[in-house]
Amino acid sequence: MAPGTRRLIGAAAAAAALAAVYLALSWSGALAQFVDGEALRATIVGLGWLGPAAVVALMTTAIVFSPLPSAPIAMAAGAAYGHIWGAVYVGLGAEFGALAAFAIARVLGREAMVRWLGDRVSVGWLGSQNALMAIVFATRLMPFLSFDLVSYAAGLTPIALWRFAAATLLGIAPASFLLAHFGEEFATADARRVGVAVIALGTITLVPVVVKSWLDWRRRRRLRGARPPF
Repeated sequence: MAPGTRRLIGAAAAAAALAAVYLALSWSGALAQFVDGEALRATIVGLGWLGPAAVVALMTTAIVFSPLPSAPIAMAAGAAYGHIWGAVYVGLGAEFGALAAFAIARVLGREAMVRWLGDRVSVGWLGSQNALMAIVFATRLMPFLSFDLVSYAAGLTPIALWRFAAATLLGIAPASFLLAHFGEEFATADARRVGVAVIALGTITLVPVVVKSWLDWRRRRRLRGARPPF
């Protein structure tokens, strides 16, 4: 059997396994636990010293199995362990999940993309490690972009593993902290502090958009031969 055929079969088997796990969780009612923050927090706390490992494992699973929501897990971790340790456990789980998704895409899909696109797969910014690393970092700062899909998509690009891992770890730190903090404040039912956390999360979301707009404005001004005032 040709290597390409084996990888195609492997990809189909992996997709089938992901679908089977998702259906099993849905039918068993376990999927509802992922969206019930209070029940999830109680389950995590009830595990005692195994709770942090459970948070990491749940976050990793939610990243690899894309349909599973990860935000309720992050908030439950914050409610259970506070915004510092909760953010640490959430960040570790998200990093492990991102690396797993990256590896799956790299092993099962990268060769097929190279065969399909040929030299074009490394043309322009796709061939720049710095550009790819910057893109991964920027997308991690945007909660409205799918963390899971970005991880899988990155595995199809030429980006080095260590660059992907570093960009992901640095990019998810602010969101992990804020989600855990939001969960902790929500658990205390302090509406004012919850509102501050929401505003902070929204601000982080807007930062890369504002920076990109500013850089584009500078580039346009430079092309017109004028320097920006700052």
